[in-house]
Amino acid sequence: MSDLRNQLETLKKTSDPLLVDAIGRLITDGADHELNRINLIDFAASAGLDEERVISGFLQAARLGLFDLTWNVLCPGCRGVLDTHDTLKSLRDDEYQCGLCGNGYRASVDDQVEVAFTVSPRVRRIAAHDPNTLPVWEYFRQVFWSSGVDFDATSFAALSDEIVLDTRDVAPFRKLDTTLRLPSQFLIVFEPVTHAAQFIDVQGEPTIAIQHLSLVYDHTHRPTETITLRPGPVHLSFDNQTELRVLPSVFVAADALHHLIGQRKPFLTAKRILTNQTFRDVFKADNLTIDQRLKITSLTFLFTDLKGSTALYERVGDLAAFDLVRAHFQALLEIISSEAGAVVKTIGDAVMATFTRPEQALAAGLRMRTAMERLNEARGTTDLVVKIGIHEGPCLAVMLNDRQDYFGQTVNIAAQVQGLANSQAIHVTGPVISAHAVEAMLRQAHITPIQKHAALRGIADKVVVYEIP
Repeated sequence: MSDLRNQLETLKKTSDPLLVDAIGRLITDGADHELNRINLIDFAASAGLDEERVISGFLQAARLGLFDLTWNVLCPGCRGVLDTHDTLKSLRDDEYQCGLCGNGYRASVDDQVEVAFTVSPRVRRIAAHDPNTLPVWEYFRQVFWSSGVDFDATSFAALSDEIVLDTRDVAPFRKLDTTLRLPSQFLIVFEPVTHAAQFIDVQGEPTIAIQHLSLVYDHTHRPTETITLRPGPVHLSFDNQTELRVLPSVFVAADALHHLIGQRKPFLTAKRILTNQTFRDVFKADNLTIDQRLKITSLTFLFTDLKGSTALYERVGDLAAFDLVRAHFQALLEIISSEAGAVVKTIGDAVMATFTRPEQALAAGLRMRTAMERLNEARGTTDLVVKIGIHEGPCLAVMLNDRQDYFGQTVNIAAQVQGLANSQAIHVTGPVISAHAVEAMLRQAHITPIQKHAALRGIADKVVVYEIP
């Protein structure tokens, strides 16, 4: 425990002390399942702490070795974990298969990749560090289903009472036989370790003759198939050809199952982590590979540029201009971070930043404009004039020039929208202005956007943009 105390004291140098104390209590007093795939959004709410501080603090804690960070690819249908990666570099952009749902999905980092934190076994050993020993339903809860499924004691108890006809624990390289009576319902024989599934459509006249079904479990990913059986007895044979125990379970695919896994709650997504400044600063080695292309269906980009910086250097001299530009950068970067954004790069006197939601970017832009006015007032000058452009849309997360970057028409439009300004102005596009939270923000501030039409390079038709006066 002395090592843990030392690590926590070190963590306090970079993180909120209240958060560090809460982490310490969780590690020492939390139940095993509470330390496995921790849902940081839940944790922040229960501890009464700011989400962004919690995310940054846990990232710093992972850097110190208190937690292991995993990237879990989720099925959008059942929220099962289809694959787990220890590093972002391992995340594939091809299709992942869900046996339980019988579908394939590409891993969009918007809401299909969960970022979770599990206590390091060097800090505290928990049952999930050896999932082969977990009871069957704890395996389902802690390993197969993600932290985005909202299980409570009542709903979890219903799993065995209403949803499951039978479950078996088959040892490695062993066979097991059992006999069940099939009801006239649609059934799924699902095995969560290998993710193998067999659909059974039970229909027709009941029979007293014993039907037979043999299932083999190995590491081969086969498409989920459907067979038709009649109501009545069935002899099930499970053949485990893997080095792990398997847990074949017979589910009734009815409303109770859909209700159980349909109870959702927010979780930390890969998109949110990619737009977190602490992650970009601390986990540079855990970034994309040069060949990865991760699709993001919606991301908000903010571009800034310091107007007339060349003339500024000539007018006030290099030293004074450098101090002004540095103060401008410091103010912008602090605002971006405090509004839950992340700086992708600086280009000369320009900044490119990302946010998960348009209202965060607009809040940052409004604060930037105010910050420049205050800097000018404090220095008795009008030299700091920042042009700002904001656009939201789909893009690709890529690796360019040894840094995580973004590519696509959305990025191109955002950069050009910033270039439309010829004063300390904010220009935004239609997708930004139509966001409900942005509309509410402008109403509350009594701001009426000014609509314009602009020609942008690479865009055939003129684009509607809005100046925020």
